[in-house]
Amino acid sequence: MTRALRGIGLALSLSLPAAAQDLSHDILQFGDLRGWEADDHAAALEVFLNTCPDLQDADWRALCALGQQVPDARTFFELFFRPVMISDGRPALFTGYFEPELRGALRPDERFRYPVYREPPEARLSNPWLTRREIETTDAMRDRGLEIAWVDDPVELFFLQVQGSGRIRLDNGQMIRVGYAAANGHPYHSIGVELVRRGIYAAHQVSADVIKSWVRRNPDEGRELLFHNPSYVFFRRIDEVPPHLGPLGAMNRPVTEGRTIAVDPAHVPLGAPVWIEKDGEDPIRRLMVAQDTGSAIKGPQRADIFYGAGDAAGRAAGRLRDPGRLVVLMPIQRAYAMLTEQEP
Repeated sequence: MTRALRGIGLALSLSLPAAAQDLSHDILQFGDLRGWEADDHAAALEVFLNTCPDLQDADWRALCALGQQVPDARTFFELFFRPVMISDGRPALFTGYFEPELRGALRPDERFRYPVYREPPEARLSNPWLTRREIETTDAMRDRGLEIAWVDDPVELFFLQVQGSGRIRLDNGQMIRVGYAAANGHPYHSIGVELVRRGIYAAHQVSADVIKSWVRRNPDEGRELLFHNPSYVFFRRIDEVPPHLGPLGAMNRPVTEGRTIAVDPAHVPLGAPVWIEKDGEDPIRRLMVAQDTGSAIKGPQRADIFYGAGDAAGRAAGRLRDPGRLVVLMPIQRAYAMLTEQEP
C-alpha cells in the first residue's frame, strides 16, 4: 500500500521506473488469455463490484451500474472490456502479501511487552522524526497513552509494520484490527538486502521466514539488524471492518483473498479488473481486481497478490516470487484511446 512499506522488505532489487515513451499498449483478444474460460468470473465480478462504486470516471461508473444488474459475469467482461497488455520492457514479477495475526493484550505484562503505537502529535510536525532505534530505546513514546496494544514478539511486530496492517488476537478471543496511520519519515532500508550484503545469505535464499529465523537465533545481532531500517510505522485501530473481511486496501475497502492485487497506479487504474497469468511452481490463471498499492510495486507488469490472513497465508505469500504476465481489462473506448495516445 502507498500507506505502508509492505512489499519492500523482501524486494532485493528495484529498478527505476521506465520512461513514459518506453511503454507499449497492445489490445489482446479474450481468447489470448490462457485459462480464461475456466475461471470463476462471477467471483471476480463480485470483487469488482465491491470497489467500482467509488470510481469517478463516467465510463467506469457506467460499467459499475451495468455490473450491479447481475449479468452473466463472463459475458459482462467480454462485452464491455478489452484486454490491454501494458509493458515497459521489463519482465513481469508477482509477489504476495498477507494480513499478519499477532498475539497481544490491552495491558502490558511479562509476556506482552512490545507496544503497537499510534502516531504522536509531534511526529506530524517533523519529517523525518525519530528513527526506529530512537523510538525503541528512549522514553520518547513511553507512558503517553499512545499504545493501541502490546504484543509478545518484536520480530512479528517489525513485519506487521512491513505489511502495513494486521490483526491482534487477545487471550479472550477478541480480535483487534490495526492499519497504517503514518510513518516517521525515514527511508526504508531492506533488512533482506542487508543480510545479502553481509554475505549471510544469497539473494534467492531470503524470505520472511528466513529473516525471522535468523533474527531469533541471533537476538543481539538481530535487534541491530532491525535497527538497520530507520523507518517506523504508526497504526490506528480499524473497528469498522468485521474480522471475517480482509483489511482495508488503498481504495479504503476490504481486500479479498485470492482476488485482490496491489499494483502500480501510475500504470494500472485502481478498481480495474486484471487478468493474472502467474507462472512458477503453483501457476495462477485468474481474474483479479486492482484494489491496493505498495511501495515496492513499480511498473506495469508488477503485482502483489493478497493471500489472506494468518501464518499459512504468510508462508505462501513469502515464498512467492514468480514470472508471468498481467493484462488489464479496460473499458472499450478507453482501451483504444490508449493506443491512440502512444502513436508518434
